[in-house]
Amino acid sequence: MAKKIYVGNLPFETTDGQLREMFEQYGSVHSAEVITDRDTGRSRGFAFVEMESDDAVAAISALNGTEIGGRTLKVNEAKPQQDRGGGGGGGGRRQRRY
Repeated sequence: MAKKIYVGNLPFETTDGQLREMFEQYGSVHSAEVITDRDTGRSRGFAFVEMESDDAVAAISALNGTEIGGRTLKVNEAKPQQDRGGGGGGGGRRQRRY
């Protein structure tokens, strides 16, 4: 079964390929994606990697706390995304008070 791994505090220059290479040392990588800002396309400094469960555990323990590009990585099992609620309501007209 595959596990999703959160990788935080990445150097902003890190690419998907570099991320994949970093984790392939510990087993087969199903996916590796550096998260980018939707407006600018620049890295947001974190990523997600998906690996087989045993490989993921090995990668997490080996890479958490290591330094890459002057930054200390935070690597742990990804938590499910929290529901941030529905979209903003808006609409409706405000009444003017006289």
